[in-house]
Amino acid sequence: MRATESLAMPPVTRLPRPAVIGHRGAPAYRPEHTAASFELAIDQGADLIEPDVVVTRDGVLVVRHESDLSLSTDVAERAEFADRRTTRLVRGEQVTSWFTEDFALDELRTLRSVERMPELRPLNTAYDGQYGILTLAEVIELARRRSTPEHHVQVLVELKNVVWPSGSGPTLAALAADELRRLGVAHAAGPVIVQSFDTALLRELRDRLGEHGPRLVQLVSDFEHGDRMVTRAGLREISTYAQGIGPGRKRILAAAASDGSCPLVVEAHRAALSVFCWTLRAENAFLPAHLRNGDEAGGAGDVVAHAQELLDLGLDGIITDSPDQVVTALRSRLPVPAADRLTAAASAAHAGRG
Repeated sequence: MRATESLAMPPVTRLPRPAVIGHRGAPAYRPEHTAASFELAIDQGADLIEPDVVVTRDGVLVVRHESDLSLSTDVAERAEFADRRTTRLVRGEQVTSWFTEDFALDELRTLRSVERMPELRPLNTAYDGQYGILTLAEVIELARRRSTPEHHVQVLVELKNVVWPSGSGPTLAALAADELRRLGVAHAAGPVIVQSFDTALLRELRDRLGEHGPRLVQLVSDFEHGDRMVTRAGLREISTYAQGIGPGRKRILAAAASDGSCPLVVEAHRAALSVFCWTLRAENAFLPAHLRNGDEAGGAGDVVAHAQELLDLGLDGIITDSPDQVVTALRSRLPVPAADRLTAAASAAHAGRG
């Protein structure tokens, strides 16, 4: 059984194919992390929707790209919150802004979402101010509500970080474990998968929820400290607490061999790890030179061709701002021969009995 069947594509009666993961919804078309963005991703065929999770002052898990609220909400325009602007050390850097940890949930509810990259996605600014901030519980409920027997929608939760104003407080792993238990999704067969760049966070979550807890994905940075993770020894170490890895596109492409294979993907599969790749975006600014159309950074390049290049390397899923484009790339691929489909189905059925 391919790793993606166990990690991202239950039930096993579905034929295996790479998963389409809506990165914060479908932010190529709607402001990220809004209900409209998540709903559109599902309408476009995403198998999973991917929210980033941070925490409020009163310990509620909410979905934002980071705890810094200045880029994705109208907080800077709200006079009643002017005194909340502060400077905090975030991942080793001094950042002056407004942070979710300084707001109670009812205060965050008054803020409105705005497009985080207006220079590249000016059309999305038409939706500024129309949507509020969602909790993780609301995103999971949205996925449950929109799931059907034919289209089972899962939630790939990325846990970010928490910086308490007092310097101490519960860990994000502790808060997430409690919330997943409360929602009844703290188990491997549930609709939630958890990912993070923070190895210690994932290990703590595994310790808190046990070996039968939700499936975990170790995100891998493009920087040097991610290099050891993708060695044979590093991948086997990851397999002791997680079921998948999430390297970036650049790392995947850099690892590709001249014969069209990707040794990183092969080694990960040998370690029983799925491989999700982040993040596929359609704008020229994010595409290789040979797939750009024109000179405008926000212009639409040939993202379908780029998705096909990545899929040809054996990935189990692609995290994307444009789920519809990856669905198009999947549909354009050659159909699986009948013999291969039967073999895959038999393998899945055998694994499901194990």
